[in-house]
Amino acid sequence: MELTTIDTNNYAAMAKAMGIANEGSNERKKASTLARLRINHAPVMGEAEVKGKKVNMEVVAGGTYKLEVPDGPTYYAESIKIRPFIQRFMYKRFVRGMGDQANRYVKTVMADNLNIDLKDNDGGFNCGKPAGFIQDFKSLPEKTQELIKQIKRVRVVLGTVELVNATDASGNEVSVEETPFIWEIDNRDAFKNVGTAFTKLAKMKRLPVQHVITATTEERTIPTGAVFYLPVVALDVSKTIELTQKEQEMFTDFMQWVQNYNEYIINAWQEKATMHDDEDDISIVEGLSEIELDEEVA
Repeated sequence: MELTTIDTNNYAAMAKAMGIANEGSNERKKASTLARLRINHAPVMGEAEVKGKKVNMEVVAGGTYKLEVPDGPTYYAESIKIRPFIQRFMYKRFVRGMGDQANRYVKTVMADNLNIDLKDNDGGFNCGKPAGFIQDFKSLPEKTQELIKQIKRVRVVLGTVELVNATDASGNEVSVEETPFIWEIDNRDAFKNVGTAFTKLAKMKRLPVQHVITATTEERTIPTGAVFYLPVVALDVSKTIELTQKEQEMFTDFMQWVQNYNEYIINAWQEKATMHDDEDDISIVEGLSEIELDEEVA
C-alpha cells in the first residue's frame, strides 16, 4: 500500500517513501575500537627487588581478569563490574598452522541465537558444524566428531567494565576509567555461568544495560593437575540505572561494531565460497576430461 500522508513520527517509513532512505549509506561509520576482556589463567611473572637483589617472582596472580587495551597497556583485577549493553552468539574454531601457514581462527557472524546457520570466514557455515540437532553423535564419522569437538559456542558480551583495584603488568596499582569492552566467552562452563545473569534479567523483563554484574573467579583443576579459572557472577537487581544520552550513543557504537564485524565475516565468506565454487568447477572439468580420454582410448 502506497503512503498518502506524511507521518513525521515514523522517519524510517517516510524516508523510504520519499526516496532518501539510502542517502549517505555509503558513508560507513567507523566503530570504536574495543578493549578485550579475558581471564588470565597463568600468573604474570616479573622482577622485584628483595634485599637489594633482583628476583623473578609472581607480580600478578593467576585467576585475575585482564583488559587488553588496543595499542595500549594491559590491566588486571581480581574483581570486575560490568554493564552489558549487547549480548550475541557465534561459533569459533582454532586451526593450528602448518608449514608456512600461521595459526588462525575460523569464526562465524554474530547473531542473537544459535538456532540458525551462521556464515563463517572460511566460506562455510557454523565453522563446519553440521546443521540441525545431532541426535546420535557417535554415529557420525570420526573426522566429523573430531571437528565438532573443536568448535566452540561463544557468548559475546559488549559493554563497559570497571576494574576493581586494578594493577598494571608489573603489579603496580593504577586507576582505570570505565572502559568499553568485548568479552568472548568460549569455555562451556563459563558460557553457562555468565548466562545465568542474562537469563534472570530476561525472566524479570529487565534490560541488561540498566544493571551491574560483578564477577570474580574460582579455581578449577583438570586430571593432569593443571589449573584454570571460571567466572563467578553476581547480578544486582536492587538498583536500576537510568540511561543518559551517553549510553544511547554508546549503544549505537556497539551495534555498529557488531555490524562492521559481521560485514567483514560475510565478505570473507563470499570470497572463500567463490573460491570453493571455482575449485568444484575445476574438479568437474578435470573429471569430464578424464571421461573423454577414456572414451578415446576405448
